[in-house]
Amino acid sequence: MRSASFLLVSLFAVLPYVAGHGYLKSVAIDGKTYQGNVPNNPTGDSPIRLINDIDPVKGASNPNLACGQNAQNAALVVPANPGSKVSFAWASGNGGNWPHNTGPMLTYMASCGATTCDKFDASSAQWFKVDQVGKKSDGSTWVQQDIMNGGTYTMTLPDNIAPGDYLIRHEIIALQLAVSEGGAEFYPSCTQVRIGGNGNGTPNATVSFPGAYSDTDPGIFDPNVYNPGSSYTFPGPAIAAFVAAGSNNAATNSSTSASAPASASATPSAPASTAVGPSSTSESAAPSTTSASSGSCAGMDSGSAYRPRRFSRVMRRLSQD
Repeated sequence: MRSASFLLVSLFAVLPYVAGHGYLKSVAIDGKTYQGNVPNNPTGDSPIRLINDIDPVKGASNPNLACGQNAQNAALVVPANPGSKVSFAWASGNGGNWPHNTGPMLTYMASCGATTCDKFDASSAQWFKVDQVGKKSDGSTWVQQDIMNGGTYTMTLPDNIAPGDYLIRHEIIALQLAVSEGGAEFYPSCTQVRIGGNGNGTPNATVSFPGAYSDTDPGIFDPNVYNPGSSYTFPGPAIAAFVAAGSNNAATNSSTSASAPASASATPSAPASTAVGPSSTSESAAPSTTSASSGSCAGMDSGSAYRPRRFSRVMRRLSQD
């Protein structure tokens, strides 16, 4: 009985811990839902990278900050398009509602480059921020409260993003312990998508994880987090601007597009002047000397070389006579 009582007490002690953490349960893209796996318990293929622990990532320099606790590459890369609506559903460790209501939600993306995302190493990813949300208009209630109430969060992919494979890094930062430095809890997740369409936008700036955050950033260490109406500063970079290769880019960079061709045309002129340099020394001067020796000027040069000898013979004959 004593051992049974001890086991029961231990179970009740663990339950709040399990319920107090969580993971990304599913993601929906343009209305199509893809289920994730319970951490460390895969049961099927998913585009959401599997983590092995419901615990939060602690510390801004933690290598697990990219995609979550020991995240593994997922089996699926699912379709999306520029402007797609992506919804994220979070759950607690025991499958219930998300347990936290304080802190922001941020979404980043990273190109998987020349490889497909199911083979891409996220430790080398270059991330750009595409969305962030904090408090509601009342200045006190966080949007994260809606997730705690059983809701989902929906964001829109950039409408001119170039085609290719991307990771979507959607993250909740729980700030209930952020009144102390190092207290923030990071819950990053990574979903593998393949963007279609004909967009041509690329982000103007990227960051790395770890590297984008510091434990002393105002949005991560926040002694005023429980002060009603206190302002909040999002951590990390600004939401990325996209640079397009078409007319939008020309309009955005009109001042440089006018001068860039000028400098570009000046750049070819540099090789021209460079070509003039060698030609004046090796192609123009030396070959011109060669061609001159075989042309009419060569005859003049040859004649001028022999005239003194003919003149001297004539003078000798005259002297003999």
